[in-house]
Amino acid sequence: MTVSRLDQGQRYRPRMAFLKKIEALMMEMQSPDTGIKTQSQAVMVTSIPHAVTGVDIMQWILQRLQVTAEEALHLGDLFVKYGYIYPLQEPKNLTLRADGSLYRFQTPYFWPVQGWAADDTDYAIYLAKKNIKRKGILEEYEKEHYNMLNQKINYKWDFVIMQAKEQYKAGKERKKEDRYALDCQERAYWLVNRAPPGMLSALEYGIDRVTDPNENKKNTMEFYRREIMYYQQAILKTRVKSSVSLGGVVKYSEQFLSNDPFLSGCLPSNPWISDDPDFWDLNAKLVEVPTRMRVERWAFNFSELIRDPKGRQNFQIFLKKEFSGENLGFWEACEDLKYGDQSKVKEKAEEIYKLFLAPGARRWINIDGKTMGITVKGLEHPHRYVLDAAQTHIYMLMKKDSYGRYLKSPIYKEMLAKAVVPQEGVKKSTGLFGRRHLRSSPSPIILRKLEEEAKAREAANTVDITQVMSKLDRRNQPQKEAPPK
Repeated sequence: MTVSRLDQGQRYRPRMAFLKKIEALMMEMQSPDTGIKTQSQAVMVTSIPHAVTGVDIMQWILQRLQVTAEEALHLGDLFVKYGYIYPLQEPKNLTLRADGSLYRFQTPYFWPVQGWAADDTDYAIYLAKKNIKRKGILEEYEKEHYNMLNQKINYKWDFVIMQAKEQYKAGKERKKEDRYALDCQERAYWLVNRAPPGMLSALEYGIDRVTDPNENKKNTMEFYRREIMYYQQAILKTRVKSSVSLGGVVKYSEQFLSNDPFLSGCLPSNPWISDDPDFWDLNAKLVEVPTRMRVERWAFNFSELIRDPKGRQNFQIFLKKEFSGENLGFWEACEDLKYGDQSKVKEKAEEIYKLFLAPGARRWINIDGKTMGITVKGLEHPHRYVLDAAQTHIYMLMKKDSYGRYLKSPIYKEMLAKAVVPQEGVKKSTGLFGRRHLRSSPSPIILRKLEEEAKAREAANTVDITQVMSKLDRRNQPQKEAPPK
């Protein structure tokens, strides 16, 4: 069979580019010159024309695409799962077997890219015809679908039954081999388009897209006007030299190098390798005395300080001495509102307003009138991010005003002075990224042989002192004179 046209009434769908590539291969497969040679094969005492074996399909893919056997088998499975090839001997098994199993090429009318999707009416006709043929014996999922379709399209069920009877009569007039091939073809088509429970559907596209990205649209003057405006705005944007950007990356990398556990290792030891929990204990969220590396990191930037619970605790002590502790308290309350329980958002927003923003509030914060107006208006319909404007204002205030003084304050210097410097634990030979060099264990046979050799050497070198002394005594004793005759 030769396929002369690729596009036959198809419309855009997801995976279209992928399916078109498959269909280009299918056209080559069925080419009389370069394709797979088909021949009649015997199946259940029936000669099926235009059949091919799984080995032939595998060999053609290997020679055509120059891939490995595993990749060729996977691609052949995709051909069967998408319904381009259907099995003759095991119609329910939509996989490609690299043996003498027989397959046939699906008619291009039933290829997945065609515009007409599988319709409920067609599926109802197929089930009704199968019900007539098997005298009511259907699979369990087919019975459920049959009953569901009977209720869904009951208004035209007479038409469904009439079509099923006509198709059944027309099928009986065909030759036995054609009837068998058509049954396998229909069964494979509906297994692909109406997958049984527990079987993964290869044609599960999800939600259809509203627009077609491959559609050729005629550009209007409005389109070009917007394009010109976009590029004009892009030209006016400030640019940074690549040397400046690369310098910033290098500076950032050098600054954080000592704090990178992969490049610089962990102190006292890597807990994932040594099973030593000291690292976790020294770096707990609110440990009494943090490590020196952790305290030094607070001076990198303000975000490093405020992200660390221990850093916020120490920064809060400093802010209280400056009588501005409500700023950090407000920032933490906003974070709790943002990431807390949804059911308590309204309640928390009202509490924050009464505590920090209302006139005469107990912990009133100083923000400008514009920000206050935006915040108060948003609190009429509170949500998680209703206080973002006020939180950003307070964040920048602490960053530009309080953070610099904190780093110069005795509070930070005292914390830095008493910070712990963990001592390195037992040294172990480590490779790249702090990994240990793994050594293979010796074979038990070699260990047994070495043990036997050691025992033999020990036995050869061991001397019994009592035996040696008894021999020396016998040599030193004077020989007794024989009695006279």
